[in-house]
Amino acid sequence: MITEVHLGLDKTMAQNEDDRMIEKWKKRMHVFGERVRIFPSSALETACKVGREDPRRVTHALKVGLSLTLVSLLYLLEPLYDGIGQSAIWAVMTVVVVLEFTAGATLCKGLNRGLGTLLAGALAFFIGYVGKRSGRVFQAVFIGASVFLIGAIATYMRFIPYIKKNYDYGLVIFLLTFNLITVSSYRVESVLKMAHDRIYTIAIGCVICLLMSLLIFPNWSGEDLHNSTVYKLEGLAKSIEACVNEYFYGEIEATGEMKLSEDLIYKGYKTVLDSKSTDEILALHASWEPRHSRYCHRFPCQQYVKVGAVLRQFGYTVVALHGCLRTEIQTPRSVRALFKDPCIRLASEVSKVLIELSNSIKNRRHCSPEILSDHLHEALQDLNTAIKSQPRLFLGPKHKHNKIATALVGQERQGKAPGFSISSVKTDSSALLDWKTKQSKETDRKSLRTQLSKIAITSLEFSEALPFAAFASLLVETVAKLDLVIEEIEELGRLACFNEYKPGDEFVVTCEEPRVDVLQNHLPSHGGD
Repeated sequence: MITEVHLGLDKTMAQNEDDRMIEKWKKRMHVFGERVRIFPSSALETACKVGREDPRRVTHALKVGLSLTLVSLLYLLEPLYDGIGQSAIWAVMTVVVVLEFTAGATLCKGLNRGLGTLLAGALAFFIGYVGKRSGRVFQAVFIGASVFLIGAIATYMRFIPYIKKNYDYGLVIFLLTFNLITVSSYRVESVLKMAHDRIYTIAIGCVICLLMSLLIFPNWSGEDLHNSTVYKLEGLAKSIEACVNEYFYGEIEATGEMKLSEDLIYKGYKTVLDSKSTDEILALHASWEPRHSRYCHRFPCQQYVKVGAVLRQFGYTVVALHGCLRTEIQTPRSVRALFKDPCIRLASEVSKVLIELSNSIKNRRHCSPEILSDHLHEALQDLNTAIKSQPRLFLGPKHKHNKIATALVGQERQGKAPGFSISSVKTDSSALLDWKTKQSKETDRKSLRTQLSKIAITSLEFSEALPFAAFASLLVETVAKLDLVIEEIEELGRLACFNEYKPGDEFVVTCEEPRVDVLQNHLPSHGGD
């Protein structure tokens, strides 16, 4: 009977386990079915969003498709295929690898690829010619030694900073082409024809890429760098104003959860802090671009990098300012209200200066000589006056500490050690103090300093306004950092030959929604072919 009961329980448990597994698989299939059902609409929405963020992406995709179609004609048309043959594949590979989003990136890779292939072909032909004149055995030794020597030298040159920055891709192509042609020349007789065909087809691919990048709806790296600088200034202006407004009007909770991606303040300075690699890449590509502006002025790409570095320093202050909103210790709203107007006015004036700087870069004109207007200095003075009008909020009951310090000094002059105990620390220290009175004056002085430090820590009543003092000091720091930003932007205007500022010029303070990060338009390159 007991055995039958156990068997029944086992069957019931097994049945329950099977039911749970079936229910689990049903849920998985339901979730999978929902994902399959919404996949078409989700994919279409994502594709449309990418195109709306930057319509130039659609244009670039069409340009790549057209370029691949043109080089495919080398295979599809019989006359062209008869003249080039299987080497036409190198033209297709060149278009896939070289054609980039901006003209500067395409020029950088195209010229590197062309120059590397040309030099490698010429050197490989010379080594093959010398080797064939010296016998079969010597040819093998000569080719092996040449491959080792050229490979070692070329690889070592890639570590040189200037070459690594500008010609690294060209050296990779040089190594690849040189080894392919040199090693093949030992077994293949028509090495000269092979090198000629490859150089010829790669040249065709590079020419098509350059024509597409420079003549058909060109995208310039210099313009992207220029516009990203404008958007960074506007983002910092929005962050400062939003930060101050939230501090005085928003609900500040130190423990409140907040997604940084949804924080407008964070979005404003995030682009600035993450811009170092973007600026350097765009500046590098811009240095390869021709002078395409109306006045053919030299593009000061390195000065844009310096402006970006100064803006990042400014951004660190904004980050600290934003951090004051999330600290554990907060100044009460009633105390903050005493300084609301001067702080908001100061933040507004700093924001106006940043917007004026962004407009001057956007319109390619020098900023106003009076960009640091009297309004900014008046706002600083108002904040200073407001803080001085409330000394007790920041200094606390100072007279109590003065009395304690005076008593300590008087006891020291009488040759007595400080004979009091800190009220907040209830310990029996009389024996210790009696022992200290027998020590030398030097020991007494050290003890005095120690006691004064303890008094300062234990008897100091932390002011409620101290958190606000940190916030106000950072806000004033943004004004000090403005001088560095203005200095670099004025130098940028001089190098880029911006138009002179005219007193009659009117500008509208605007703050556009920043575009998508321009670095997202640069697709990653995969291995040398």
